Amino acid sequence: MHINQEHSRVEVVQLPSPTAWPLVLSLGIALLCTGLVTNLFIGILGLMLSICGCVGWFFQVFPHESHIDVPVQVGDVQVLSSRTLQDRLPVSEMHRKFLPIETFHIGTGIKGGIAGGLAMTLPAAIFSLIKYHSIWYATNLLAAGGFVSWANASDAFLSEFHMRGLLAAAAIHGLTSLLVGLLYGAMLPMYPRSPIVTAGLVAPLLFTGILHSALGIVSPILNDRIDWFWFIISQIAFGLVCGFVVNLSAKVRTAQFRALPFAVRAGIHISSDAGPQEPTEISTTDQKNEKRDRPE
Repeated sequence: MHINQEHSRVEVVQLPSPTAWPLVLSLGIALLCTGLVTNLFIGILGLMLSICGCVGWFFQVFPHESHIDVPVQVGDVQVLSSRTLQDRLPVSEMHRKFLPIETFHIGTGIKGGIAGGLAMTLPAAIFSLIKYHSIWYATNLLAAGGFVSWANASDAFLSEFHMRGLLAAAAIHGLTSLLVGLLYGAMLPMYPRSPIVTAGLVAPLLFTGILHSALGIVSPILNDRIDWFWFIISQIAFGLVCGFVVNLSAKVRTAQFRALPFAVRAGIHISSDAGPQEPTEISTTDQKNEKRDRPE
């Protein structure tokens, strides 16, 4: 980076005068507090320094604030960079930057959330069977966050079947799975290179980290008894299955894609430095879409 200064001139600005009185005051207060537990003379010294610091600082500001003149050099600064901008195809007046031209239908995220939620119950059931010899422990533990009376429930109580706990856990787990499934449907088109890795590893680990920091407030009983190893396995199972279902679904074109010129949508756009090309055959469906999208 090169910086060129032209037509520079010297000017003066006023700044508050530097002063050491705040340091004297802080030292006096520190010695005054120290004297309360050590020696009377240290406290007297701290009191004297505190008074001197207050008086000196007061006259530094009142009746008129003390200033000093600091010379500055003012000039036009031109910043040059050796970086080059990325060439973009001028497909429209507003270039596409962040939004995808194709995305998944909202129903795809719902199906992915349902499939991932069902897959997530398998590691949770295995954890309950191995550690507590009951498939209902993980279900009741999830539902305990919604019942104040279950805050101090024993492991034996959580290992039993409770219809109220099953309904509450199903509602919590189902709603969360649907919301995360919709998030996956909107997020995966942003990562076209490795969507399964993003959905199956990166997103579950990020979600686990966020939940680890907030679970103590949301559900203290779940925070005290949760097994994070099995929880991460459940999250990865959800992410892999949900991402797989979403990624296999067909994408729909967004309004941004339909706003592009017909030559771009048909795949026959030509760059400015390209030579003459052979005519491309256009299907009847594309011609109908062109007539439909063309303004009257």
